[in-house]
Amino acid sequence: MDLPRLLNWLVVAAYFVGTSLTLSGVIARRERLTSAGNWCAVAGFALHSLVLILLLSGGATAALSQSNFYFRLFAWFLILIYFLVWWRLRLSFLALTAAPLALILFIASFAFTGTVLLPKKLYGLFFSLHIGSLFLSLALLAMAFGAGLAFLYMEKKIKGKERLKALDRDLPSLSAFDRANAIAVALGFPLYTLGLVTGFIWAPSAWNQTFTWDPKEIVALAIWFPFAFLFHQRLAFGWRGRKPAVLAIWVFVLCIVSMVVVNFLVPSHHSFIQPPQPD
Repeated sequence: MDLPRLLNWLVVAAYFVGTSLTLSGVIARRERLTSAGNWCAVAGFALHSLVLILLLSGGATAALSQSNFYFRLFAWFLILIYFLVWWRLRLSFLALTAAPLALILFIASFAFTGTVLLPKKLYGLFFSLHIGSLFLSLALLAMAFGAGLAFLYMEKKIKGKERLKALDRDLPSLSAFDRANAIAVALGFPLYTLGLVTGFIWAPSAWNQTFTWDPKEIVALAIWFPFAFLFHQRLAFGWRGRKPAVLAIWVFVLCIVSMVVVNFLVPSHHSFIQPPQPD
């Protein structure tokens, strides 16, 4: 087995063990298991970073031309954002969102080995600004998604005056989950907007027009509006609690549907199945 393949399976193993230990630690209320799960995630992240470095060492153009690279990059951003959220808010519970999603994305990358033919004019800054900002935004949305689900779960328990189980009592407060949601939205929306703007700036050099009515462009704009509403309501009117939690969940779900449906099932400039055809 060559080094790249070995590293790939080590990443999968680390994320799987990390997810299992974290889940076991939460259920059994054992901090040591949860801590061990986080350390496995750290090890997986380090190996994951090495995988990306090896891919990029063969040339950025070659890496960006492989559809599986984008799966691995998005998974890497998920773990990175989780670590930052954990460091800032100490919400280790969100590992149950980040680690499983990263594991699924990394395993999915094995199945998609097609080539994505991007115009050469879109390399370089296109990658760092367009792809980077969008993936960072989606990773932040994933944290808002996890925090939103946890918020709704705990709110239902409290409002229904249900007896809290031992596991429930170990969860952070509603305000902690709401704060995680607020931070993710406050940072995620500007990054999402930056990703769209940079895409439209470089579109004329690739497709000879700024807006091509490509399905991905239409869906991306459709997602931007509820995301913008959530951002505005959070900052301008101090939205808190259930409403922003629900809307953040829906925005993230729409993003995932966009990635799966448009990138794999619909002919598009952004398709991982059919390469784009610049004019």
